[in-house]
Amino acid sequence: MILSYLLKRLFYLLPTLFILSLIVFTLVRLIPGDPVFAIAGLDATPEILEEIRTALGLDRPLLTQYIQYLGGLLVGNLGTSFRTYQPVWVEIWHRLPSTLELATAGILVSLLLGITLGIIAAIRPGSWMDASTRFVSLLGVSSPTFWTGLLFVLAFGYYLPLFPIAGSGDLRHLVLPAMTVSLTSLAFITRLTRSSLIEVFTQDYIRTARAKGVPPGRVIVHHALQNALVVPLTVAGLEFGRLISGVIVIETIFARPGIGKLLIDAIQFRDWPVIQGLILTFALMFAIVNLTVDIIYSMLDPRIRLN
Repeated sequence: MILSYLLKRLFYLLPTLFILSLIVFTLVRLIPGDPVFAIAGLDATPEILEEIRTALGLDRPLLTQYIQYLGGLLVGNLGTSFRTYQPVWVEIWHRLPSTLELATAGILVSLLLGITLGIIAAIRPGSWMDASTRFVSLLGVSSPTFWTGLLFVLAFGYYLPLFPIAGSGDLRHLVLPAMTVSLTSLAFITRLTRSSLIEVFTQDYIRTARAKGVPPGRVIVHHALQNALVVPLTVAGLEFGRLISGVIVIETIFARPGIGKLLIDAIQFRDWPVIQGLILTFALMFAIVNLTVDIIYSMLDPRIRLN
């Protein structure tokens, strides 16, 4: 059943990627600025500009350019960068590990802190602990990522120089970016864990376990969490897909060499092939994460079927 479901989802994914490639191909050419001037400079002669335009294939009709681009996609060729003259897939492949590292660290922090805070809030709803965790969740949802990142840089990089504020390397370089990128996901997971646990606590089997004298900790860990964590873990999977494509600002603030920073550089240089390749990569990775979440969802709750 899983194989047929995977094939069905793949069948739906292909036309989605085709439509997305057409939209992206069109929109990047509406970005103000000409990549030819970005390569040759504003003082270049018309002859040099025309020579570069011909070499890049930009003198051809747009339909011809798109057909050629689509033909390359069918064989796994994302094009060649205007800026580095390297294949786009090579540029993405070199930067992708840094982004996956940051997204993975961010979602792990969100799960660890979010589930813990959600449990604390659900144990005594309406108490000061519940109010405190809800305040933290509201703060995480309301705080703009770029503002939080700059605040962390100022607090822990300048006044309290505990962690590096730029680049990548050891685990210390990952602390501030991971904390920044995890705040929004942490808030969602905390609130979902709290609401799910409170709902599960009202179920008959929980009251039965308590009536039999099962210790409160065992009731939470072995009885309630098994059902209550289905929704938060599902959202965590979707948040992981969002983090992969949403770390652009974070990688720029902390100067991390990931695909988010690569996208910013490509936009500034009008590097159309890199922009197109990155957006398609974001879409493909999000689709893969979404598919994985659906499968895990059915494994966590046997009552759910993939169809």
